Amino acid sequence: MADNSSSNAYWAANVRIILVSLVIWAVVSFGFGILLRPMLAGISVGGTDLGFWFAQQGSILVFLALIFFYAWRMNKLDREHGVEE
Repeated sequence: MADNSSSNAYWAANVRIILVSLVIWAVVSFGFGILLRPMLAGISVGGTDLGFWFAQQGSILVFLALIFFYAWRMNKLDREHGVEE
């Protein structure tokens, strides 16, 4: 029974990490790049407005950061639950 609760805790933590990462990715790519672009138009980054920068570069950089965060956090979670490689 303890093995089942540990497995459930592991998958609950895994799903929570995935959901948080997806929400951050959606807010940055869709929110900043499309919905909030008119509000960010007055802020200049690299010769262009911040909304355009998020649509073209920022969302990609955030996505890469999320990949590294997910790998780091899952390795930590694997060690905590004794399922590391």
